[in-house]
Amino acid sequence: MAQSPSHKFGQQLGKLLEDIVLYDILKPRLQQFAQVKNYYLDWQRSRPARSGKKVTWEDKYGNKHDLDFVIEVDGTDNKLGRPVAFIESAWRRYTKHSKNKAQEIQGAILPIIELHHLSAPFYRVVLAGDFTKPALEQLKNNGFAVIYIPYKSVVSAFQVIDFDVAFDEDTPDESYTTVFRQLDSLTSSDKEKLRQALMRVS
Repeated sequence: MAQSPSHKFGQQLGKLLEDIVLYDILKPRLQQFAQVKNYYLDWQRSRPARSGKKVTWEDKYGNKHDLDFVIEVDGTDNKLGRPVAFIESAWRRYTKHSKNKAQEIQGAILPIIELHHLSAPFYRVVLAGDFTKPALEQLKNNGFAVIYIPYKSVVSAFQVIDFDVAFDEDTPDESYTTVFRQLDSLTSSDKEKLRQALMRVS
């Protein structure tokens, strides 16, 4: 079944936000923190200590979960350390999906936390888009530190490069032709302006 233009655009926008927020904004700060504390920061890339590029950790039930960032004590490129922090991210355009995503994150992280409870790991989630207050409260009530960038703030950030990313289920399919082209043609300068704007709103 073919994806709707709305769904496809939402995915592409989410991927761009992930690249900017996680890897351009958050990762340098996590690397600096890990270096100061003599910790090891793991993210999605090749590492001899594990197979593949994904950061995969097992929970207390034996289920495996792919994560965004993990900070370890005594970890090296060649040896897995003891986890002391887990950081996840998510983008959702519509609030109707936000509760499910919150539960998905919670269902992945909490059993890993329980397995490594002696490390007393810190766990954070970075969310962007439309998330309901109950979804955010659910994560906070379960011990998550939450950074939330509302959808309106995302739209506002893109306005610094004259890019209107506002869309909803009533946006005509033909309107996406232009925005797809704009997404594909973003320059390094555009992305740097976006990074600065997203840092301000978050």
